[in-house]
Amino acid sequence: MAHYYLPTPVSEADIRRLKINDTVTLQNTLFGIRDATQIHMFDHDRKTKFDLTGHAVIHTAPNVRKVPISPEFPAGYEPICIGTTTSDRMERFTQPLMAQNGVRMIVGKGGMREGSSKAFAELGGVYLAIIGGTAALETTWIEQIEDVDMDDLNPESLWRFKIRDFGPLLVAMDSHGGSIYQEVKGDVARNKVDVLKSLGIES
Repeated sequence: MAHYYLPTPVSEADIRRLKINDTVTLQNTLFGIRDATQIHMFDHDRKTKFDLTGHAVIHTAPNVRKVPISPEFPAGYEPICIGTTTSDRMERFTQPLMAQNGVRMIVGKGGMREGSSKAFAELGGVYLAIIGGTAALETTWIEQIEDVDMDDLNPESLWRFKIRDFGPLLVAMDSHGGSIYQEVKGDVARNKVDVLKSLGIES
C-alpha cells in the first residue's frame, strides 16, 4: 500500500501504477457530474465545453448558493455542501466517459461493477472510494466553484471545482482488474458457508 499526491490532469502511466488499497490525494481540479449530466452527454449527444482529459470526476449534485459573480465566486456559485452520491446508478456511463472524454478517475461511494472494471483495465482508469456521510469534510477540500456547464440541469450540472488536498481517497478498483468490492463479495460467500455449517445447516 502506498499514498500518492496526484495533481490533475494525470497520465495513463500515473493511473497504471495505482493498486487497490493504495490511497490518493487529488490536487488542482475536480469535475462534479451526476445521472442527468451523463444522460444528456451520452444519450442525447450533448457536448461539454470542458476538456476532461486526464481528470477526475466525482458523483455529486452539490448544494450551492447563487451569488453575484466575483473573483471569489467566478461561476456565480458558493459551495454550501458538496457530498458524494452512490455510483452504481451511473455504471453504464463509465466506458463512454473514459473513451470519449478521457476521464481517468471516478470518485464515488458504494463501488461499481464489471463493466467499469473492464473499462478501467482497457483504458487506464481507477475508482476512488470515499466514505459515505463525509460531505461536510469533502466541502472543506473544495476551494472554489470555478466554472459550470449544462447549468439548465442544476444541481446536476457539470461543475468544475478548484480543490486542495482532496483526500485521502481509497483506490477501490484499479486498472489491473483489482476490486475491493469483489474481494468483499468473496469473503462474504466463504464466511456464509462457515456460519451455516456452525449452525448445522447445509448450504
